[in-house]
Amino acid sequence: MLTPNMHYADLKDSYLFAGISQKLSEYLEAHPGTHLYRMGIGDVSLPLCAEVIKALHEAVNDQASKENFHGYMPECGAPFLREKIALFYAGRGVRLSSDEVFISSGASDELGDILDLFDKSSSALVIEPAYPAYVDASVIAGRRIVRLASGKENGFLPAPDDGIEADILYICSPNNPTGAVFNREQLQAWVDYANRHGSVILFDAAYEAFIEEEGIPHSIFELEGARTCAIEICSLSKTAGFTGTRLGYTVIPKELERCGMNFNSMWVRNRTTKTNGVSYIIQKGGAAVFTPQGQRQIRENIQVYKKNAKILMEALDSIGIWYTGGKNAPYIWLKCPDGMGSWEFFDLLLNSIQVVGTPGEGFGVCGEGYFRFSTFGSPEDTKEAARRLLRLLGQK
Repeated sequence: MLTPNMHYADLKDSYLFAGISQKLSEYLEAHPGTHLYRMGIGDVSLPLCAEVIKALHEAVNDQASKENFHGYMPECGAPFLREKIALFYAGRGVRLSSDEVFISSGASDELGDILDLFDKSSSALVIEPAYPAYVDASVIAGRRIVRLASGKENGFLPAPDDGIEADILYICSPNNPTGAVFNREQLQAWVDYANRHGSVILFDAAYEAFIEEEGIPHSIFELEGARTCAIEICSLSKTAGFTGTRLGYTVIPKELERCGMNFNSMWVRNRTTKTNGVSYIIQKGGAAVFTPQGQRQIRENIQVYKKNAKILMEALDSIGIWYTGGKNAPYIWLKCPDGMGSWEFFDLLLNSIQVVGTPGEGFGVCGEGYFRFSTFGSPEDTKEAARRLLRLLGQK
């Protein structure tokens, strides 16, 4: 008799998003026509930039021409895109060869697929509060999860502990949900830990484009020793608005080896076995992101979201609420006022001022008593939400 993967039974129900959806449905049913100021979802609200749209149209036209038509693409990514990304890294002082860059259909897909590289006996360290997929992907694979708590006392940026043993280290910086970002010294400590223990860091760099402070690493490969202990997973979703277009990339250096096995070669075999590559049209659009014009245009969009963050941060500063994030990340992670629980605060904002955020409890037990705002909404809604927060919680 066939036995299914019983680890699915170990998954916890996604009460976070199901709970939010249910509460919003009930509220709108009781208050038809009410406008909600949604600052909970991490989806972008601005369209793809003009340079990307131009490239997508050109690629569609290519597919209508016998001379320029493209069928199956190379499984590891089109050379024209892999080379552009390697050059982009070179502009930041990071040496990569194009065959260390693998094109993917997005960071979320890759974060799950990349676990194929590790034996099922390997353990995974997750810094909590955490993006839920880190935990769920590891549970599905049957891996032991090591949970490292973080909190206000360390700015949600914990240091490694040599007393803790883990094989796979999930690190997201700038972080989702907390918006906290590791500085160079802090991140170097994790690289050194990984090399000492023989661990591999899965570095989620989905939000690196939001870093504005000098000296904060955009890539883990800016750090000494990272090429022997890290894999970097990147996304164009928040960087360039590809949430509905789906494109990302993964960097696996050739020096990364364990037990005589080379992870770069392993991933080549994995991709050529399990995928047929990413659409030519989408990769052409992605290549436009890494042109000078594309970079200028995506930065203009990012500045809109960063202005949203500034508006919200100014409101929270005025009220006197503690928070992290916002400056170098598209998320603001705040301490619920007056000792409120995260779902209690959710209900207060929804029922009193129609503002929607994300309860921190949904990101793990360390998130209880905290709340996440996304800055991807429209400027108009963000300004009104900030005004309502000031009215509700009192300006100091």
